[in-house]
Amino acid sequence: MAETLTPATAQRFADLALACVHREYPTKIGHVLNSDQDVKKARDLTPAFYGCYDWHSSVHGHWLLARLARTFPDAPFASRVKYALRKSLTAENLQREADYLKGEGRASFERPYGLAWFLQLAAELREWKDPDAARWSANAKPLEDVAVARLQQWLHKLSHPVRSGEHGQTAFSFGLILDYARSTGNREFTALLESKIREFYLKDRDCPLTYEPSGEDFLSPCLAEADVVRRVLPSAEFSAWLTRFLPSVKLEPEVVTDPTDGRLAHLDGLNLSRAWMLQGIAAALPKGDPGQTSLGATAEAHAHAGLRSVTGEHYEGAHWLATFAVYLLK
Repeated sequence: MAETLTPATAQRFADLALACVHREYPTKIGHVLNSDQDVKKARDLTPAFYGCYDWHSSVHGHWLLARLARTFPDAPFASRVKYALRKSLTAENLQREADYLKGEGRASFERPYGLAWFLQLAAELREWKDPDAARWSANAKPLEDVAVARLQQWLHKLSHPVRSGEHGQTAFSFGLILDYARSTGNREFTALLESKIREFYLKDRDCPLTYEPSGEDFLSPCLAEADVVRRVLPSAEFSAWLTRFLPSVKLEPEVVTDPTDGRLAHLDGLNLSRAWMLQGIAAALPKGDPGQTSLGATAEAHAHAGLRSVTGEHYEGAHWLATFAVYLLK
């Protein structure tokens, strides 16, 4: 890709996350009320992840900060990032997060998208060779254990994939969760995920890419499925499966008509997620496969359009798009 993650772009993306991880309002709470006692502020309910408008955006905002400080430890923003992470990722805060997740009526809380991003954060902290990160990783263990157990219970019961273009989609979250399970050496969790991916997707044919996107998508159902399947098949088998599943990929970057509308602004994220999924799909094909060139060019066009939209001008996009940009450029 022409675009790369430089210290200057990292600074810009870090500033966007730093501006929101401890910003309380506006906020959107996915909170089940069991009694009057449950009427509380987001900061009191989930004291680590209350900023950035909603829980999952706060979680992946923290992932962004950890990834950038790990990648650029000597950058001017690194000390500010560590201060923010130190404030959020205390043992007390993360234990309260774990207790909240275990509360009555919360079996589906942030499942799967938010939990998948939390496991990415947990993996990032574990892989970051830094004394502070090691402490934060230990602090995160209670919530990590609850998230893994919750997802395992759900996977055993889940009978069909979710093929939406938003948070409930299974293909994208399965990819994040599988990457986490493999990085931690959790063989049981890895085997369960791989089995579900094969069960749900390997028989699929002729994905209706021309039906995409829906007007508020930030994930492509077809591309996300291909991106997760490439994680479980050898290159030659994946190429044969992809020919049956997506015989051709003809996509143009999407245009957001109103970036101040948080739902319509999802399409900016779609350009970014399409870009990284196309990259992953192309990289999984056999060397010299002609599809690599066309998929790469389409990825480049979407990356350019998506990165151009990460301005921070409107909070509707500023609170989350930087994460997608960093995930693309990581």
